[in-house]
Amino acid sequence: MARDLLAKDRRFLWHPYTQMQDLETVPPLVVDRALGLFLYDPQGRPYFDAISSWWCILHGHNHPHIRQAVARQLERLPHTLLAGVTHEPAVLLAEQLVAITPPRLTRVFFSDNGSTACEVAIKMALQYRQLTGQGERRELVALARGYHGDTIGTMGLGGVPEFHAAFSDLTLPVHRLPSPDCYRCPAGERGPECSLACLAPFAELLAARGERLAAVILEPLIQAAGGMIIHPPRYLARLVAMARQGGLHVILDEVATGFGRTGRMFALEHAGVEPDLLCLSKGLTAGFLPMGATLASEEIYQAFYGDYRENRTFYHGHTYTGNPLAARAALASLEVFAAEGSLARLAGSIPHLAARVERFRELPWVGDVRQLGMIVAMELVKDRATREPFSFADRVGWAIHRQGLAAGLFIRPLGHVVYLWLPISTTWSEIDAITDRLYAILADPTNISGWPGGGRP
Repeated sequence: MARDLLAKDRRFLWHPYTQMQDLETVPPLVVDRALGLFLYDPQGRPYFDAISSWWCILHGHNHPHIRQAVARQLERLPHTLLAGVTHEPAVLLAEQLVAITPPRLTRVFFSDNGSTACEVAIKMALQYRQLTGQGERRELVALARGYHGDTIGTMGLGGVPEFHAAFSDLTLPVHRLPSPDCYRCPAGERGPECSLACLAPFAELLAARGERLAAVILEPLIQAAGGMIIHPPRYLARLVAMARQGGLHVILDEVATGFGRTGRMFALEHAGVEPDLLCLSKGLTAGFLPMGATLASEEIYQAFYGDYRENRTFYHGHTYTGNPLAARAALASLEVFAAEGSLARLAGSIPHLAARVERFRELPWVGDVRQLGMIVAMELVKDRATREPFSFADRVGWAIHRQGLAAGLFIRPLGHVVYLWLPISTTWSEIDAITDRLYAILADPTNISGWPGGGRP
């Protein structure tokens, strides 16, 4: 059965972010079912889902409370449009999201994924300026190595050229600030003594173009797809303060970091900041169903509010906006937070994870180990002294991915950055098992492509 399925996969399916030629020789993992932290193949072999299936699984796969809530909703109302129609799951979820996010945020606009949540935010920010007589403020600010999605609008905001360079002539022009990459800081600064010199270009941009800038967008505390680059909370606090002083709207993309990943419900809480627009997805439904949400301030909402003849309507929507099944899954996930004390449990899990990954620093090809909540990244380098990275051609992450599967560990490195993105439900014993298996893989030089004597055929 699995062999036939793989043959049809090669014949008909096109996988995301995948070079399809690879699958001719190394077939994809066939997943038959999932439960807790495990994916199971058709033979019943378990694999730790150590990246939360692209960062969306929160409470483990197939959590019974969420599954039952979705099943009950399925019997009543699987779907209806949300234009001129409303229903209980969408209303209650909007209420709950406003309750758990900063007071500045009072309105919720639903969409269907993280890219669209960010696309909604930038459209709101730009149309707000037009509606309030500030049409000259049309320019956007984003970070190098940032990632906000793969739609035409969000590709322009993203700063990972490996992903979107082919479409650069289609994207919005964006002012790009340096990535707050502490490991590769040009000024050589790191830790509490850091002067945040990487924000100097923002100050210069505000002085030169401030009256034309509409908004700044960034992922708070971690640039995930850009290489798991972690910056300190005070960087975020300083950037938000500068944006406020310059009259820019602040858009925080918590698509990946929201719902406990960093040890708090939202990463912005570490810095004590409030955005004007907040983008959510991934963990919103705990990985059960696709959904996005953009939370807006009352000031922004009121700019769109008026008589129909004024044509202030926000002309944006998706067929599955506010889907009842997805909204019910999200509500059930929030109930799991309360019932299981998820955030309180992280107070022990996060330090335990930190202790377990300390030994990775001893490996000669590990240049940096960084952690944020239940997220850990190891940046592999050819030379620790110079921090020379492995090249694209070395493809260092590919062998590690393959050896992970052999060890019952599903990981998907970002080039030479190997990372864990663990569900917030991960137990101490599961942390031990995952980190032990990953250490055994990374400690073997034959698994490190591009290292002298390393690499497997």
